[in-house]
Amino acid sequence: MSDTQGPGSVRLHRVLRAPPERVYRAFLDPGALVKWLPPHGFTGTMHEMDARVGGGYRMSFTNLGTGSSHSFTVKYVELVPNERIRHTDTFDAPGLPGEMQVTVTLKQSIAGTELQIVQAGIPAAIPVDYCHQGWQESLELLAKLVEPEIPDGA
Repeated sequence: MSDTQGPGSVRLHRVLRAPPERVYRAFLDPGALVKWLPPHGFTGTMHEMDARVGGGYRMSFTNLGTGSSHSFTVKYVELVPNERIRHTDTFDAPGLPGEMQVTVTLKQSIAGTELQIVQAGIPAAIPVDYCHQGWQESLELLAKLVEPEIPDGA
């Protein structure tokens, strides 16, 4: 279940059949982020990654159909292993000013991991519904990445 919370922000909730450690890793591993974060129709390129508080990453999404791309920079504000990630996001394009605040909360649940994401400060030029839809698609891909139980050597 997910809903929109006021103008310029989205709130999402999902339960994943995977342990918090694996879900947390998917948010900090550059190869994992490239695989699940770009919404449907986009590819991702990781330009740099420094997974620590004060560090962050720079990534771009490229529209497979048109070839156009946009890049953004993430700065980690708080990293609590397997529990919480807080970061700020800024678009590199001057037409998308401002800083978004993202809070990712992970909680062990009987089914695996309860995941909550709040993204606030979405630039006015980006329709909130598009942002919400993009997150839903990304979380669908995240589930496909973290839920399989694949033993080493398989």
